[in-house]
Amino acid sequence: MKIKSLAVYCGSSSGTKTIYSETAHQLGTLLGQNKINMIYGGGNIGLMGITADACIAAGGHVTGVCPGFLIEREVGHHALDDLIVVNNMHERKIKMFELADAFAILPGGIGTLDEFFEILTWKQLGQHDKPIYIINVDRFYDPLLTMMQHMVTQGYLAEKNLELYEVVDGVENIML
Repeated sequence: MKIKSLAVYCGSSSGTKTIYSETAHQLGTLLGQNKINMIYGGGNIGLMGITADACIAAGGHVTGVCPGFLIEREVGHHALDDLIVVNNMHERKIKMFELADAFAILPGGIGTLDEFFEILTWKQLGQHDKPIYIINVDRFYDPLLTMMQHMVTQGYLAEKNLELYEVVDGVENIML
């Protein structure tokens, strides 16, 4: 399957290591160069803004999906090709899902994990079969991956569910 649009879930912060920002920039550039539409939460800060700006600079198309209350807090990106304003976070996740052919998870916080687990749950329940990539920058997601394996050993997650996503070390390993 050729990916035409990729939803990117990532932090509204840049984090503590420059490699996180560098990887976000690489992903945005890769998307722009390959004419893959970037779908994301619409922010202009942190890894979200870095990825979007890099995609735009590389000639790509970027669609942000942002709840109105976040735009009011002046974190909405206003240089996007499309900015879809929704009422709340639930509508945001549904719209991003509808627009994307695949999903990539960069480092982030609670919101990023929320988006990852929701899209993963939908896949587990057979609501979609779109690729999900965890970009494990500098082993950022190792604790999460250990927890997922722990859920398997404790009988809360079937081993086959670990195959619902692919872990990659860098953006160049995403099958675009």
